[in-house]
Amino acid sequence: MAGFNHLFIPGPTNIPEQVRQAMNLPMEDMRAPNFPEFTKPLFEDIKRVFKNETGRVFIYPSSGTGAWEAAIENVLAPGDRVLMSRFGQFSLLWADMAERFGLDVDLIDCEWGTGVPLELYAERLAADTSHRIKAVFATHNETATGVTSDVAGVRAALDAAKHPALLFVDGVSSIGSIDFRQQEWGVDCAVSGSQKGFMLPAGLGFLSVSPKALAAARSGGHRRCFFSFEDMIKANDVGYFPYTPATQLLRGLRASLDLIADEGLEAIFIRHRRLAEGVRSAVNAWGLRLCAKTPKWHSDTVSAIHVPDGINSDEVVKCAYYRYQTSLGVGLNKVAGKVFRIGHLGWLNDVMVCGALSAVEMALIDCGVRIQSGSGVGAAVDYFQRSRASTVARAA
Repeated sequence: MAGFNHLFIPGPTNIPEQVRQAMNLPMEDMRAPNFPEFTKPLFEDIKRVFKNETGRVFIYPSSGTGAWEAAIENVLAPGDRVLMSRFGQFSLLWADMAERFGLDVDLIDCEWGTGVPLELYAERLAADTSHRIKAVFATHNETATGVTSDVAGVRAALDAAKHPALLFVDGVSSIGSIDFRQQEWGVDCAVSGSQKGFMLPAGLGFLSVSPKALAAARSGGHRRCFFSFEDMIKANDVGYFPYTPATQLLRGLRASLDLIADEGLEAIFIRHRRLAEGVRSAVNAWGLRLCAKTPKWHSDTVSAIHVPDGINSDEVVKCAYYRYQTSLGVGLNKVAGKVFRIGHLGWLNDVMVCGALSAVEMALIDCGVRIQSGSGVGAAVDYFQRSRASTVARAA
């Protein structure tokens, strides 16, 4: 078919042309004497995205799942008790990994469409007077359900209980797109990946750690090799890696970090909130509902949208793909067949979002969902016009 294929899944996201071109180069010597001139600024600039001034960041040739694993095996030991919550496919997978590593998981199951249960976390931490809990885990943005949780609230619960547990955060689909303040919020291990807010192909796992986590790693009880902090620190300190790095992805990362710096993190967060509100305006106009139960859970990077009873959301996704060359996210696990997902993160703007919404409208109508043609796109256009006008007025 003529024209572009359109990508609106929650990751991988669209790659800016500057980033794509930065990766289109011949292979290079990763042990060249001038390679550190390139790599050392990368480490410092990616720390700025995490807002981590005193710790350090590790860049692994892996997905975000690899960075999850690196955090657990370096900082914790088999038998360590950890507090976790499960409310979507990715918080589920993180809990499963913790159990496979032999951690003693105190797991709170929550309704899908909600997020980290701050009140229950506060109760568990206050009751743990012997400080058996070694780490608290929080999924900042649950991609399967379009839910964002309050990481600052988790830190407040730890502080109120005067609890020394480490704080681990999965920020794979939030960091670089949604406000995240590692040092201010006392996050000890923050995980992300290259394929979402960093606007790259999949293949780099980022782990940003605090001095407290680095100290804990020196006495960590897991065996480690590929993900070893010690090996990474030794090589990274002189600008290299303990194994062959993904050099072309690192060149793309340089271009991505430059784009992030040019726009500014705060402006990026505002843009994502605005685009997400446009999508939410469309959902309301269609008469549909989000998987996120209340506005406090709304994600600014992905919207999971319930289809009416009798409609299979997988068919909506297939229709959008085959008829309208547009990729949407399917429902996962408990919400399979019940929701479809629109990813609205990374390198995108008003017109791109309106294009996604037009494809969704046509696919919904084709699949028998009774909505008014143009209603969602029109609502989004109205919101974008109003919000842009108010933004311009504030700037003036």
